[in-house]
Amino acid sequence: MVQIPSTMRVNVLLGQRQVEMQERPVPRPAPGDVLVRVRSVGVCGSDVHYYMEGRIGPYVVESPLVLGHEVSGVIADVGDGVSPERIGQRVAIEPQRPCRRCRHCKNGRSNLCEQMEFYATPPIDGTFCDYVVAPADYAHPVPDALSDHAAALLEPFSVGIWACQKAGVQPGDTVLVTGGGPIGALTCLAARSFGAGRVVVTDLVPSRRERILGFGATEAHDPADPDFDPAAIEADAFIECSGATPAVHAGLAALRSGGTAVLVGLGPPEIPIPVGLVAMKEIVLTGVFRYVDTWPRAIAAAQQQGVDLDALVTAEYELEDAEDALTSDSDPESMKSVVVVPRA
Repeated sequence: MVQIPSTMRVNVLLGQRQVEMQERPVPRPAPGDVLVRVRSVGVCGSDVHYYMEGRIGPYVVESPLVLGHEVSGVIADVGDGVSPERIGQRVAIEPQRPCRRCRHCKNGRSNLCEQMEFYATPPIDGTFCDYVVAPADYAHPVPDALSDHAAALLEPFSVGIWACQKAGVQPGDTVLVTGGGPIGALTCLAARSFGAGRVVVTDLVPSRRERILGFGATEAHDPADPDFDPAAIEADAFIECSGATPAVHAGLAALRSGGTAVLVGLGPPEIPIPVGLVAMKEIVLTGVFRYVDTWPRAIAAAQQQGVDLDALVTAEYELEDAEDALTSDSDPESMKSVVVVPRA
């Protein structure tokens, strides 16, 4: 059995664009929890927003915060009530801790829990560190077929899966995805795992349009091309992953009557909506806030032929270099950066 040290390394956001390596005590797992030795942490757009701007909407960084929530690792210790046989198990962590008592939790909508504690969402610390604690049932065992990076990327993959569930994607459907970044790519893979027959992607960046064809998209278009007509797509589902207002409008126009639009990307806090179009076509318009019970499906889908989560990783950084990882998305060729935490 590996000896657990008394202290660990932690990469801490002190303020906007200011991080510092610190030593902190290794946390102890409470009853029902596990202690996980971190191996891989994906860098999310939310991490970048907190680093660059110090906030995302109502969530404001008011004190030192540890970033990172796309995480995989190995169980190093367990709290009371958890089988010690789980020690040494490779896991992907679902980075949320709902209260399990409120109306939303009891109705199966735990993602809307008003007492939710979510890694790297102020004031809850995240996973840019050596060890983290998590509820035992939210530390999902992963098969050897998935690498540490792929296990960490089950978190953003879950966003795409939840978006497809909300969109009601069915076998043979036509799905429009706007935005060819990491979430757009993972949404395409999710749509194909749901059986979508045609997955159309729009993105302004040529390299992303070319690359997205390797992640489940059947075609990719430049939305600025004057010959591109969104209405001709007649999509069953539209999933918006860019946050761009023109993409929302084009996607709504691309839907068939009775179609569903799901907003994933975060753009301006308010945008105009063509209410007449939504009403006359009976479009269902909804949003996505995290996910509910998606890890079992994500783990299964990640092992399907043609799904390669590792292919999204374009750069690796050591824990001490997490700040470089947070600025790496300024490169348009970047897809997903990962912070690697070496094994003890």
